[in-house]
Amino acid sequence: MNENLFTSFIVPMVLGLPLATLIIIFPSLLFPASNRLISNRLISLQQWVLQLVSKQMMGIHNTKGQTWALMLMSLILFIGSTNLLGLLPHSFTPTTQLSMNLGMAIPLWAGTVITGFRNKTKASLAHFLPQGTPTPLIPMLIIIETISLFIQPIALAVRLTANITAGHLLIHLIGGATLALMSISTTMAFITFIILVLLTVLEFAVAMIQAYVFTLLVSLYLHDNT
Repeated sequence: MNENLFTSFIVPMVLGLPLATLIIIFPSLLFPASNRLISNRLISLQQWVLQLVSKQMMGIHNTKGQTWALMLMSLILFIGSTNLLGLLPHSFTPTTQLSMNLGMAIPLWAGTVITGFRNKTKASLAHFLPQGTPTPLIPMLIIIETISLFIQPIALAVRLTANITAGHLLIHLIGGATLALMSISTTMAFITFIILVLLTVLEFAVAMIQAYVFTLLVSLYLHDNT
Protein backbone atom coordinates (compact mmCIF):
# COMPACT_ATOMS: atom_id res chain seq x y z
CA MET A 1 0.00 0.00 0.00
CA ASN A 2 1.26 3.50 -0.77
CA GLU A 3 2.53 5.42 2.25
CA ASN A 4 1.60 8.70 0.61
CA LEU A 5 -2.16 9.16 0.82
CA PHE A 6 -2.21 11.41 -2.23
CA THR A 7 -0.30 9.13 -4.58
CA SER A 8 -3.55 7.86 -6.11
CA PHE A 9 -4.47 11.43 -7.12
CA ILE A 10 -1.37 11.93 -9.27
CA VAL A 11 -2.07 11.92 -13.02
CA PRO A 12 -0.74 8.60 -14.43
CA MET A 13 2.08 8.85 -16.95
CA VAL A 14 3.26 6.42 -19.67
CA LEU A 15 6.53 7.16 -21.43
CA GLY A 16 6.41 10.66 -20.01
CA LEU A 17 2.96 11.35 -21.51
CA PRO A 18 -0.08 12.01 -19.29
CA LEU A 19 -3.00 9.62 -19.71
CA ALA A 20 -5.57 12.10 -18.41
CA THR A 21 -6.97 12.75 -21.90
CA LEU A 22 -7.56 9.06 -22.61
CA ILE A 23 -9.13 8.58 -19.18
CA ILE A 24 -11.48 11.51 -19.77
CA ILE A 25 -12.52 10.16 -23.19
CA PHE A 26 -13.04 6.59 -21.96
CA PRO A 27 -16.46 7.11 -20.21
CA SER A 28 -18.02 8.07 -23.55
CA LEU A 29 -17.49 4.47 -24.69
CA LEU A 30 -19.79 3.24 -21.91
CA PHE A 31 -22.87 4.86 -23.44
CA PRO A 32 -23.24 3.45 -26.95
CA ALA A 33 -25.99 4.60 -29.26
CA SER A 34 -28.43 1.93 -30.38
CA ASN A 35 -29.08 1.49 -34.10
CA ARG A 36 -31.69 -1.21 -33.58
CA LEU A 37 -35.45 -0.90 -33.58
CA ILE A 38 -35.69 -2.57 -30.16
CA SER A 39 -32.95 -1.61 -27.69
CA ASN A 40 -31.42 -4.00 -25.20
CA ARG A 41 -32.00 -3.70 -21.46
CA LEU A 42 -28.88 -1.65 -20.76
CA ILE A 43 -29.68 1.02 -23.34
CA SER A 44 -33.35 1.03 -22.29
CA LEU A 45 -32.29 1.62 -18.67
CA GLN A 46 -29.91 4.35 -19.79
CA GLN A 47 -32.64 6.10 -21.79
CA TRP A 48 -35.14 5.81 -18.91
CA VAL A 49 -32.69 7.37 -16.43
CA LEU A 50 -31.86 10.19 -18.85
CA GLN A 51 -35.53 10.95 -19.44
CA LEU A 52 -36.24 10.94 -15.71
CA VAL A 53 -33.34 13.28 -14.89
CA SER A 54 -34.05 15.59 -17.82
CA LYS A 55 -37.70 15.97 -16.81
CA GLN A 56 -36.75 16.88 -13.25
CA MET A 57 -33.95 19.22 -14.26
CA MET A 58 -35.35 20.92 -17.34
CA GLY A 59 -38.96 21.25 -16.22
CA ILE A 60 -38.30 24.66 -14.63
CA HIS A 61 -36.73 26.16 -17.77
CA ASN A 62 -38.30 28.15 -20.55
CA THR A 63 -37.64 27.54 -24.23
CA LYS A 64 -34.25 29.25 -24.19
CA GLY A 65 -33.13 27.34 -21.13
CA GLN A 66 -34.20 24.00 -22.60
CA THR A 67 -31.71 24.44 -25.44
CA TRP A 68 -29.07 23.52 -22.84
CA ALA A 69 -30.66 20.10 -22.23
CA LEU A 70 -28.14 18.12 -24.31
CA MET A 71 -25.17 19.83 -22.68
CA LEU A 72 -26.49 19.29 -19.14
CA MET A 73 -27.32 15.63 -19.76
CA SER A 74 -23.87 15.07 -21.25
CA LEU A 75 -22.36 16.79 -18.22
CA ILE A 76 -24.12 14.61 -15.65
CA LEU A 77 -23.24 11.45 -17.59
CA PHE A 78 -19.59 12.45 -17.84
CA ILE A 79 -19.17 13.39 -14.16
CA GLY A 80 -21.15 10.38 -12.92
CA SER A 81 -19.25 7.89 -15.07
CA THR A 82 -15.80 9.30 -14.19
CA ASN A 83 -16.69 9.29 -10.49
CA LEU A 84 -17.80 5.65 -10.67
CA LEU A 85 -14.80 4.53 -12.71
CA GLY A 86 -12.55 6.14 -10.11
CA LEU A 87 -13.83 3.68 -7.50
CA LEU A 88 -12.28 0.76 -9.39
CA PRO A 89 -8.96 -0.52 -7.98
CA HIS A 90 -5.79 1.01 -9.45
CA SER A 91 -7.80 3.59 -11.38
CA PHE A 92 -7.60 7.37 -11.61
CA THR A 93 -10.44 9.83 -10.93
CA PRO A 94 -10.17 13.01 -13.05
CA THR A 95 -12.75 14.80 -10.87
CA THR A 96 -10.31 14.81 -7.93
CA GLN A 97 -8.29 17.40 -9.87
CA LEU A 98 -9.38 20.94 -9.03
CA SER A 99 -7.99 22.23 -12.33
CA MET A 100 -10.27 19.94 -14.33
CA ASN A 101 -13.35 20.81 -12.25
CA LEU A 102 -12.61 24.51 -12.66
CA GLY A 103 -12.24 23.86 -16.39
CA MET A 104 -15.82 22.54 -16.39
CA ALA A 105 -17.35 25.02 -13.94
CA ILE A 106 -15.96 28.32 -15.25
CA PRO A 107 -17.09 28.01 -18.93
CA LEU A 108 -20.55 26.76 -17.93
CA TRP A 109 -20.98 29.51 -15.33
CA ALA A 110 -19.69 32.13 -17.78
CA GLY A 111 -22.13 30.86 -20.41
CA THR A 112 -25.10 31.25 -18.05
CA VAL A 113 -24.01 34.75 -16.99
CA ILE A 114 -23.45 35.91 -20.58
CA THR A 115 -26.85 34.46 -21.52
CA GLY A 116 -28.43 36.44 -18.70
CA PHE A 117 -26.81 39.71 -19.75
CA ARG A 118 -27.88 39.14 -23.36
CA ASN A 119 -31.49 38.16 -22.67
CA LYS A 120 -32.30 39.91 -19.38
CA THR A 121 -29.85 42.77 -19.02
CA LYS A 122 -31.90 44.82 -16.54
CA ALA A 123 -32.82 41.82 -14.39
CA SER A 124 -29.21 40.62 -14.33
CA LEU A 125 -27.94 44.02 -13.25
CA ALA A 126 -30.70 44.26 -10.65
CA HIS A 127 -29.23 41.25 -8.84
CA PHE A 128 -26.26 43.41 -7.86
CA LEU A 129 -28.51 45.84 -5.99
CA PRO A 130 -31.62 44.52 -4.18
CA GLN A 131 -34.66 46.78 -4.21
CA GLY A 132 -35.01 49.09 -1.22
CA THR A 133 -31.31 49.15 -0.33
CA PRO A 134 -30.33 52.20 1.78
CA THR A 135 -28.13 54.64 -0.13
CA PRO A 136 -25.06 54.37 2.18
CA LEU A 137 -25.00 50.56 1.71
CA ILE A 138 -25.18 50.61 -2.10
CA PRO A 139 -21.39 50.49 -2.80
CA MET A 140 -20.82 47.74 -0.21
CA LEU A 141 -23.71 45.59 -1.48
CA ILE A 142 -22.56 45.90 -5.09
CA ILE A 143 -19.09 44.67 -4.08
CA ILE A 144 -20.54 41.80 -2.02
CA GLU A 145 -22.90 40.67 -4.80
CA THR A 146 -20.10 40.87 -7.37
CA ILE A 147 -17.83 38.73 -5.19
CA SER A 148 -20.62 36.21 -4.58
CA LEU A 149 -21.22 35.98 -8.33
CA PHE A 150 -17.57 35.23 -9.10
CA ILE A 151 -17.36 32.71 -6.25
CA GLN A 152 -20.06 30.50 -7.81
CA PRO A 153 -17.79 28.55 -10.24
CA ILE A 154 -15.12 28.18 -7.55
CA ALA A 155 -17.69 26.77 -5.14
CA LEU A 156 -18.91 24.35 -7.83
CA ALA A 157 -15.42 23.01 -8.48
CA VAL A 158 -14.28 22.90 -4.84
CA ARG A 159 -17.45 21.09 -3.73
CA LEU A 160 -16.99 18.32 -6.30
CA THR A 161 -13.25 18.01 -5.66
CA ALA A 162 -13.58 17.94 -1.87
CA ASN A 163 -16.36 15.35 -1.77
CA ILE A 164 -14.70 12.93 -4.18
CA THR A 165 -11.25 13.36 -2.64
CA ALA A 166 -12.53 12.90 0.91
CA GLY A 167 -14.28 9.65 0.00
CA HIS A 168 -11.17 8.22 -1.66
CA LEU A 169 -9.01 9.17 1.32
CA LEU A 170 -11.42 7.48 3.74
CA ILE A 171 -11.41 4.29 1.68
CA HIS A 172 -7.60 4.41 1.56
CA LEU A 173 -7.28 4.90 5.33
CA ILE A 174 -9.84 2.28 6.33
CA GLY A 175 -8.37 -0.20 3.84
CA GLY A 176 -4.94 0.33 5.38
CA ALA A 177 -6.37 -0.11 8.87
CA THR A 178 -8.02 -3.37 7.81
CA LEU A 179 -4.72 -4.78 6.54
CA ALA A 180 -2.90 -3.69 9.69
CA LEU A 181 -5.51 -5.23 12.01
CA MET A 182 -5.45 -8.63 10.27
CA SER A 183 -2.23 -9.54 12.07
CA ILE A 184 -3.44 -8.14 15.40
CA SER A 185 -7.12 -8.97 15.81
CA THR A 186 -9.21 -10.90 13.32
CA THR A 187 -12.45 -9.67 14.89
CA MET A 188 -11.48 -6.00 14.64
CA ALA A 189 -10.22 -6.56 11.10
CA PHE A 190 -13.58 -8.09 10.13
CA ILE A 191 -15.49 -5.18 11.67
CA THR A 192 -13.25 -2.70 9.88
CA PHE A 193 -13.76 -4.60 6.61
CA ILE A 194 -17.55 -4.34 7.01
CA ILE A 195 -17.16 -0.59 7.55
CA LEU A 196 -15.02 -0.45 4.40
CA VAL A 197 -17.69 -2.26 2.35
CA LEU A 198 -20.42 0.06 3.66
CA LEU A 199 -18.25 3.10 2.93
CA THR A 200 -17.64 1.85 -0.62
CA VAL A 201 -21.40 1.50 -1.17
CA LEU A 202 -21.82 5.02 0.21
CA GLU A 203 -19.17 6.30 -2.20
CA PHE A 204 -21.09 4.85 -5.14
CA ALA A 205 -24.08 6.93 -4.01
CA VAL A 206 -21.90 10.02 -3.44
CA ALA A 207 -20.43 9.66 -6.93
CA MET A 208 -23.88 9.88 -8.51
CA ILE A 209 -25.20 12.52 -6.09
CA GLN A 210 -22.26 14.84 -6.70
CA ALA A 211 -22.74 14.55 -10.46
CA TYR A 212 -26.42 15.43 -10.00
CA VAL A 213 -25.67 18.34 -7.62
CA PHE A 214 -23.04 19.83 -9.94
CA THR A 215 -25.37 19.69 -12.93
CA LEU A 216 -28.38 20.88 -10.91
CA LEU A 217 -26.52 23.98 -9.70
CA VAL A 218 -25.47 24.81 -13.26
CA SER A 219 -29.13 24.35 -14.24
CA LEU A 220 -30.24 26.74 -11.48
CA TYR A 221 -27.69 29.33 -12.56
CA LEU A 222 -29.10 29.00 -16.08
CA HIS A 223 -32.67 29.35 -14.79
CA ASP A 224 -31.76 32.62 -13.03
CA ASN A 225 -30.37 34.01 -16.28
CA THR A 226 -33.04 32.95 -18.81
